[in-house]
Amino acid sequence: MEGTNLTVVIEFILLGFSDLPKLQGFLFGIFFVIYMIILMGNALIIVITQVDPSLQTPMYFFLGNFSFLEICYTTVTLPRILMNLWTQNRHISFAACATQLCIFLILGLTECFLLAVMACDRYVAICKPLYYPLIMNHKVCSRLVAGAWMSAIPVVIVLAYQIFSLPFCGSNKLNHIFCDIHPLLKLACGDTSLNELSVYIDGALFGMVPFLLILVSYIKIITAILKLPSVMGRYKAFSTCSSHLMVVGLFFGSALIVYVRPKSSHSAGIDRIFSMFYTIVTPMFNPMIYSLRNKDVIRALKKVLPK
Repeated sequence: MEGTNLTVVIEFILLGFSDLPKLQGFLFGIFFVIYMIILMGNALIIVITQVDPSLQTPMYFFLGNFSFLEICYTTVTLPRILMNLWTQNRHISFAACATQLCIFLILGLTECFLLAVMACDRYVAICKPLYYPLIMNHKVCSRLVAGAWMSAIPVVIVLAYQIFSLPFCGSNKLNHIFCDIHPLLKLACGDTSLNELSVYIDGALFGMVPFLLILVSYIKIITAILKLPSVMGRYKAFSTCSSHLMVVGLFFGSALIVYVRPKSSHSAGIDRIFSMFYTIVTPMFNPMIYSLRNKDVIRALKKVLPK
């Protein structure tokens, strides 16, 4: 543009928690402890689902994969947050930001699909118990997990390409704790309405569809449980499903608020809080939710952990 001085953005500055200068060391300590809890808790779930013979079932196969996913999911964002807090160097290159966003979205959508697969597994186990070993055999379970991991890749690559093909020619200050869609679109020059529409459509299809599948599965599960004649049987069935429902509520509740609500209601502070829920808080509580509410997992932990 003739007569106008434009600066092409080649890197971004993640503002993160720069508005809390006196709390940088405290925040680093908190996030470091949380990261260690996430790594150790989810790694322990992976180990016990692999070594304990009583946990060699489809439910725990999915749980082990889910724990591995949670480790990957937090590793995409938390180490960068820790580095920014420790060094106070908040710069991230254009390529690194694109890579972080791409991997983050792939893992996030994979989590949506995997939670839906776990709900379907519980539906078959409770509503069709006689056919459960036949339907949920190892080959089917492996294909479901592979499908959950692979389905998101082409969608995310197209979405990330659309976002990073936009011209970034103004401020490079990203008001977020990691590279995410809405903060990036705020920095883009020109009209981003088509990109925002694409985000909402993808969010509705690949976020709401798994959520509705989970909802339908659990409506059928609860209906089947209420028909059980034994009180103990109903309690055991509810106990098995309640852990998964708690994780679904934490993850989908916070993620849908960030990605599906109208643009006019977006706020950097609110987005930052809710994004911490589905990227940090949920992965931290998952091992606790699944272990404290599951007698089989507690029994396996007692075998593995030193007395």
